[in-house]
Amino acid sequence: MSARRVALVAAALLGIAVVVVIAVRTPWTVLPEPPGGYTEPDPTAGLDPDRIERAEAFADALRPASLLSLVLGLGVSAALGLTPLGARLMRAVGARVGGRWTLQVLVGVPVLLLLGRLATLPISAYAESVRSSYGLSTRSWWLWLRDVAVSLAISAALTVLVLLAFLWLARRAPRTWWAWAGAAASGLVVVGSFLYPVVIEPAFNSFEPLPAGELRSDLLALAEENGTPVQDVLVSDASRRTTALNAYVSGFGSTRRIVVYDTLLGELPDAEIESIVAHELGHVAADDVLTGTLMGALGAGAATALLGWLLSWTPLLRRAGAGRPGDPRVVPLLLFLVSAGGLLATPVQNLVSRQIEERADLHALELTRDPEAFVDMQQRLAGTNLGDPDPPAAWHWFFGSHPTTAQRIAMAADWARLEGP
Repeated sequence: MSARRVALVAAALLGIAVVVVIAVRTPWTVLPEPPGGYTEPDPTAGLDPDRIERAEAFADALRPASLLSLVLGLGVSAALGLTPLGARLMRAVGARVGGRWTLQVLVGVPVLLLLGRLATLPISAYAESVRSSYGLSTRSWWLWLRDVAVSLAISAALTVLVLLAFLWLARRAPRTWWAWAGAAASGLVVVGSFLYPVVIEPAFNSFEPLPAGELRSDLLALAEENGTPVQDVLVSDASRRTTALNAYVSGFGSTRRIVVYDTLLGELPDAEIESIVAHELGHVAADDVLTGTLMGALGAGAATALLGWLLSWTPLLRRAGAGRPGDPRVVPLLLFLVSAGGLLATPVQNLVSRQIEERADLHALELTRDPEAFVDMQQRLAGTNLGDPDPPAAWHWFFGSHPTTAQRIAMAADWARLEGP
């Protein structure tokens, strides 16, 4: 069997493994059907007309910009990756740095990423102005530019490291590079899951312990009752950037902590904050991060094997102006294929995410036994975060990572009916 065919078979087998993990680990039916059937979601989610009108106006202002940014970013990536343009750029960089392939990657990759970011930067600035005009963003333009620069720098650094390893393997093992790269990519997903809370999060926010008091004690007790004790309860300085309300649990073992946005404190009653945290603890109890890491690791392996098949197709390499997988001129094509693959996987990822989020909602209800606080919290989050309680079905199918506010409130009503008076 040819090396190209082996790569395709490996991609198929790993893809099947991903499907199996998704099928087994995704909670497809979260709540049994109550007597009389499930509650029909109220499109208004109980919000007053003014809030709904404001949320819909906000969404109408951002959705076209989001689509344009997506199309433009992918278009720039395609122009660089599916034509000789990107290869010529890499070759020009190589000529200036002495022709060494490592230096071509070190210099060329940041240039490619910068071009893509500059193409969509005006749209991002427009989106930021919309968020600011609606009171969601509190960032100054200098802080916004700083966040853009830090994000681009982190992305460029990680991408350079990954591509250096990728090309090194492709040059050292021309027939089996994809297998080694797949193993490395899978390992990187696992390592990234553990390092993100202690490396990436501090690059954008500062964290301070929540002062001693009833809320801190209740949240720590909630984690204990959940069977997933945490090391600390931290407050993130989210208000430097946004007025949005949120909380999450991050880390594993000794690094696990509850993080609440400072925007929550003083804005929500303790019962509603506890409901949000109980939802996040539901993810921990169900090992959702570990499941996501497993799916990501298998998916990375499958994607790398598929790249091994695609990058051994001579007509594709010629179209991109590259000679072989170990050629630095293949980098623009590789970046495009990764972007296109991520876009194609988005609806599947969000389908799984919506089911997992629904299970976490159920966990919050069972842990707190307070459906009223849950409903009040959902309505408050929708109103403050300007979430559309009932977005267009097609948009929600593709981009929605959580159930709609209307669906979440309907599920709480079903849970209350099942639990009885």
